[in-house]
Order: sequence, then structure tokens, then C-alpha cells
Amino acid sequence: MKKILFSLLFVAAILSAAPVCVGAPSLYPVVVNGRWGFVNKSGETVINPQFDRAEAFAEGLAPVRMGRWGYVDASGKMEINPQFDKADVFSEGLAAVKLGGGPGPFVPYDPRPYSPYNPYGGGGRYGYISPDGKYAINPQFEDAGAFSGGLAAVKMARWGFIDKTGKVVINPQFEKAQQFSEGLAAIRLGGKWGFVDRTGKMTINSQFDDAGRFVKGLAPVRQGKRWGYIDPTGKFVINPQFDEAAAFSEDLAPVKQGKHWGFIDTTGKFLINPQYDDADPFVNGLASVKASGRYGYVDTTGKYIWNPSK
Repeated sequence: MKKILFSLLFVAAILSAAPVCVGAPSLYPVVVNGRWGFVNKSGETVINPQFDRAEAFAEGLAPVRMGRWGYVDASGKMEINPQFDKADVFSEGLAAVKLGGGPGPFVPYDPRPYSPYNPYGGGGRYGYISPDGKYAINPQFEDAGAFSGGLAAVKMARWGFIDKTGKVVINPQFEKAQQFSEGLAAIRLGGKWGFVDRTGKMTINSQFDDAGRFVKGLAPVRQGKRWGYIDPTGKFVINPQFDEAAAFSEDLAPVKQGKHWGFIDTTGKFLINPQYDDADPFVNGLASVKASGRYGYVDTTGKYIWNPSK
């Protein structure tokens, strides 16, 4: 599956990390002629395209790459100087960053459930910084996810969960792990996905071939080649029928049927018919989509707000 380069990164991974600038209009990353900048919800350029890469705004800051990764504010001012090999969006006052190992090939955090953790690798160690750029948790992890509900998934040979002090709360024991959402986190054991609660207790046994996070009581899971949606008891509410699927956001979820992506409601009905080559979840009423090799943003009716561009 191709990674979306024009995406609201971390959108489906953590709602708290939506591209929202506190005290300012929402801003969205766009790429124009190979350079990244930001537009507002009307599609007007707010921060001129000037970065090698850019991720979404969260808690007033957005990760941008200029050789190395740093963070800008809503005016485009560099608040945390470029110094990291990788940098994620802020969530609950902390952001995972990597030092060492080099940046490697750019692999954005894909918000879909089949890419539930940061597939960066390449050496180095992850830690967490606060908005002033100082380390709150020193680099020590092989990989790290965003905080959600006070916990974050980290890799130390295997995956477990830490609190905001860096203390291990759920021992490393999983092959893979996602962020908590609605009190549950998808984990993989024995090659199959299930869900644990905040104590680490298995609430839905490992039985799925892939899984995403719960939103509004529904989580995408894959059985065999098809995706559907389950409730917190593990029962299917929307039967497996899609080729790919992501978590719900703003009452809509991107799903792939055949060669194209569209958006369904919580009953499984298409509200925006499959027509896109790729699609991300909605954030603040907009979703990034790819059509004919170009990327743009649509509203919840499917109308383009930012017309497709390269």
C-alpha cells in the first residue's frame, strides 16, 4: 500500500493530535512543487511552501524538516530548531523524537490501522520532548508512539507502555502495539491482533490479522483479506467486506473497495462513493485524498476545498 505523502499525519492515531493550532485557525500541510507549506480550511496559503517535509499541527506546533526536523508555530516561526532525525506531532504536551541513526528514507506515520506504529527503524533512540524543546523523557527506546490517555507505546525489544514520567506501566511483551483509544489498545501476540485495557489485561483475544483503534465504539479489524468493524466486545458490527479500512473520525471512515477509496458512516453505508486512489480520515471537516496522482482536500460531502496538486 502506498504511503500518502500529502496527509494529515497521525490523524487516526490520536484525535488529540489533530492539526489544530490553539488560538489560531486550523492549518493543513500541503506540498507544492516539491516543497511543503500550510493552508487554512479555505485553501488559502498561510505558511509558504519552504520545507522538505511537514506534518500536521497539534497543540500549536507542527514538525517540519529542513535537513533535520524541528517545529514551527502557526506563523511559520521556527520554535524548536531542526536537530532531530525524526519528529512526531505533539500529544498531551509531549512529542516523540529520534536522535541518531540518521533520518533514513522518509516514512510518514500512516494513520491507517495496518501501520499502527512508527516504522522508522534505522538505529538511534527515541525520547520525548516538551514544547520548549527540552527532553522530558531521555532517548532510550527503539521506537515510540504518541501519548494518549497518559500512556504511550514504546519498543524495548518488544512493545509495552510508559507513563509521562517514562515509567513502564505495561511491561514490554507485545510484538506490536498501538495507542490507547477509548480505554483500549490494539496489540499483536502470536501473529494475531487483540486488545488490552490500561492495566494490560486482554479484553479481546488475539484473533485478527490486523486491527486499528476504537472510535465511537467501533474499531477496524481484518479477517483474512477483508476488513470490517467490531465493538468493544469483539463482535462485528460492520461485517468484513472492504479491501482496506481505517478508524472512524468525525462519523466517517475511509475504506477501500476494489481499486478506490470512499467514506462510510457508522452503519457501513457509503456517504462518499469510492473514487479516490487514496484517502485519509477527516479532521476538522476536511480529509486529504489522492486522485490521478494528485493530492487535495475534500469536505464531508466530497467537495474539493483544496484542488488536487502535485
